[in-house]
Amino acid sequence: MEVAIIADVHANLPALEAVLTEIGGMEVFCCGDLVGYNTFPNETVELVRRQGITGIVGNHDYAVVTGDYTRLNTLAKKAAEWTRGILSNDNLKYLAALPKSYEDERFSAFHGSPRDPLFEYLFQNASEEILTSFLGNCSTLILGHTHLPFVHKLEGKLILNPGSVGQPRDRSPLAAYAVLDLEANSAVIRRVKYDVDFVARDIRRHGLPIEFAERLYSGD
Repeated sequence: MEVAIIADVHANLPALEAVLTEIGGMEVFCCGDLVGYNTFPNETVELVRRQGITGIVGNHDYAVVTGDYTRLNTLAKKAAEWTRGILSNDNLKYLAALPKSYEDERFSAFHGSPRDPLFEYLFQNASEEILTSFLGNCSTLILGHTHLPFVHKLEGKLILNPGSVGQPRDRSPLAAYAVLDLEANSAVIRRVKYDVDFVARDIRRHGLPIEFAERLYSGD
């Protein structure tokens, strides 16, 4: 049995559509941050709702819902404020209802980390002591937030970050997601091409920081 894992969509509708097209009918789980940075927050949330995708809240989702931008940098704050101003009430309520963590018999998931579900960045080079403590009793731990994909095996257990659908930061402009093989407890990172030009133009058209458009091309 396989599950597609996505994270950090950040209102990049064309990237999400391209990923979901490649995924097909596979079950999908989202590890947070549906909104922020890009210009299609309503369309993105509505697509996730229509598809019945299970997921958790990310730090940008939280900022948009609460209006608390204190943990965002200046540019991210501008995007969050803009998003909060145009997001429909139904979509705002949807984001507000997302849990900070997810756990079932298959995997546990946090946007940041088990210690700080929204804001802690957990990278692949974290010490084995930290990674082991975060794994606890679960066999598979799924994380987001860093926009850097990795698959790490530790004593037969798996830690997975699928990277970012909507704003990759691993020097590739391709949208990233992962396929988790539950039976083998393994995962692979996959990349998908989408129309970056279209998204970049729309960022400029709506007056959001030009840096958001530029980094879509550089992937960093």
